[in-house]
Amino acid sequence: MIQKYIYGSPFRTDAVTLDIPAESGVPGYGTVSTRDGFTFTCIMGEDDIVYGLGEANRGINKRGYCYISDCTDDPNHTEDKRSLYGAHNFIVIAGEQNFGLFFDYPARLTFDIGYTRMDTLSVSCENADLNLYVISGDSPYDIVKQFRRMIGRSYIPPKFAFGFGQSRWQYKTKEDFRRVAAGHRENHVPLDMIYMDIDYMDSYKDFTLSSEFEDFSDFVREMKQEHIRLIPIIDAGVKIEEGYSVYEEGVRSRYFCQREDGSDFVAAVWPGDTHFPDFLNPDARKWFGDKYRFLTDQGIEGFWNDMNEPAIFYSKEGLEEARALAKLFAESGGARWDSSSAEEAPQDSGSAEEDTRDSVSTEVGVWQMGDKLQSLANSPEDYRRFYHNINGKKVRHDKVHNLYGFNMTRAACEAFERIDPDRRFLMFSRSSYIGMHRYGGVWTGDNKSWWAHLLLNLKMMPSLNMCGFLYIGADLGGFGSDTTRELLLRFLALGVFTPLMRNHSALGTREQECYQFENIEDFRHVIGVRYRLLPYLYSEYMKAALSDDLYFKPLSFVYPEDKMAARVEDQLMIGNEIMIAPVYEQNGRGRYVYLPEEMIFIKFLPGGDISEEVLEQGIHYVDIALNEIPLFVRKGKCIPVADTAECVDEIDTGHLRMLGYAGAEYFLYDDDGIHKDYENDKNCRILTN
Repeated sequence: MIQKYIYGSPFRTDAVTLDIPAESGVPGYGTVSTRDGFTFTCIMGEDDIVYGLGEANRGINKRGYCYISDCTDDPNHTEDKRSLYGAHNFIVIAGEQNFGLFFDYPARLTFDIGYTRMDTLSVSCENADLNLYVISGDSPYDIVKQFRRMIGRSYIPPKFAFGFGQSRWQYKTKEDFRRVAAGHRENHVPLDMIYMDIDYMDSYKDFTLSSEFEDFSDFVREMKQEHIRLIPIIDAGVKIEEGYSVYEEGVRSRYFCQREDGSDFVAAVWPGDTHFPDFLNPDARKWFGDKYRFLTDQGIEGFWNDMNEPAIFYSKEGLEEARALAKLFAESGGARWDSSSAEEAPQDSGSAEEDTRDSVSTEVGVWQMGDKLQSLANSPEDYRRFYHNINGKKVRHDKVHNLYGFNMTRAACEAFERIDPDRRFLMFSRSSYIGMHRYGGVWTGDNKSWWAHLLLNLKMMPSLNMCGFLYIGADLGGFGSDTTRELLLRFLALGVFTPLMRNHSALGTREQECYQFENIEDFRHVIGVRYRLLPYLYSEYMKAALSDDLYFKPLSFVYPEDKMAARVEDQLMIGNEIMIAPVYEQNGRGRYVYLPEEMIFIKFLPGGDISEEVLEQGIHYVDIALNEIPLFVRKGKCIPVADTAECVDEIDTGHLRMLGYAGAEYFLYDDDGIHKDYENDKNCRILTN
């Protein structure tokens, strides 16, 4: 059962598609206070688990920390970070009582989940203007499925998007892309996509091409002849430059976010000074979305939207403030770290009262100066400096901040419906809010080549699914820092199962294309397993999307009576047939796994062989070599496996081998992967082992 409670005057976010009438009275769980902003509070049972929050730090069980929904461009995903790129305000409390809460609020929202007091959940925001949805159900899984139906069908990408993609912030010329294509094709490492980061543009201007890409449509065709799609990036900021048509049109039509005085807000990002399109204005959204046609007309079938929190390197106002502070700092001479000068250092007067008196200083301390410089980027002050035009009303950005990336991606996908309404396009974004899941997927941003991020990647997957995001994945191998051969192979072994499977790395880091390492046959095999499993993985994705279900599940959703399963966070269920348990530790030769029931332990071995071993319920140590891909088939289930292929187009789904229990059946969904004829009976068939 879903109940809706309205507080104040909520901003319409378009997160929810179901028409739910508002209730009178108060929610049946917790207490609500609107005395000073908004606060929801409830006492949690000792064994309660809290699921949800989508793209958030730490574990599947969110209990024990404080999380803040505030879309943030922060590449250092350390354990203490409270905000990442997405704002996904849905949680499920599972225990003696099971209920879900969705706080439909587009600004900064704090989830204190047993942080201040271990037994207390507190959700708070500055303004009591929101819709609160309270969902009750038989189980956490039931509650999640009700929520998924409430927010609408998840985005469905084209089938090629389930292939392997290679990316690096360094590819600048046609020859760079040809080299990547050749490195895969000559070594027979499967590949379907090469991503184009910002260097393909002319001076980082959206919807332009650098001089290196003359005859771009011919180059797109050249790559497609190799069964490779080029996937360009689009950033949120539009460069300020006379003669640049996107800039001039946006200024002329007042399609950019503005300062309070009506002038266009200026912030620096990759191109230098930029304006931000006002994606919350439907007219501006249509205008910007139609710009994607510049690339779709040249054969492009997919995009990734970036820098759309929106990221800000600095604003003119913030830079002026920093300059003024730097001048005081330079002139102050003897200031200490805390802004007290040597002459003002406290002396022992013998009087406690005199020694604790405040000392007023006009000096600028080292830390004060450093803090100002560090806070130039993505400053909350800057987010309060510009406004959106929404139905003729001026709305300050910080009040709707978390909707910006959502509506940038919405702009693109609404345009795709105009450009080619029968075709699926690939689209995923860095920043997001619930509701964007209907328009595109997400990648988990600028992670690092850390083993800890491999585990974090694993734990984020079911939480994102709960919030509607099915097409998801991380930068395999890590975006920042230098990867290792071992780490990349273990990342890829998890990536075999994530819908978005992409190797991506940053400028200045170690080159981490698979062919940069020794024994390339290991990479050929690991990525090849993705293509062997793709008929199953695509089928499970489509069934999850079409039935408002999950692709990734915590073990507890499948085994609700198993107390140990509820505490396992490094193993996941996929679809209805398999469990995965990746290795995520350096020098690991295997790992312990918990089996809630008897399962068949399957390993894809180098050379193409597949081992199968029945393991009874309980805890087992299993050997998993660096070039092996493990999975576990549930009792009474089976899955289809194809022969190896080097691209999605070449996968033969007409001749599939079945793995698992004898006599088991599998319901396969398979379509052309291009169009939207999802309900066609020809897409479905029963396979028997």
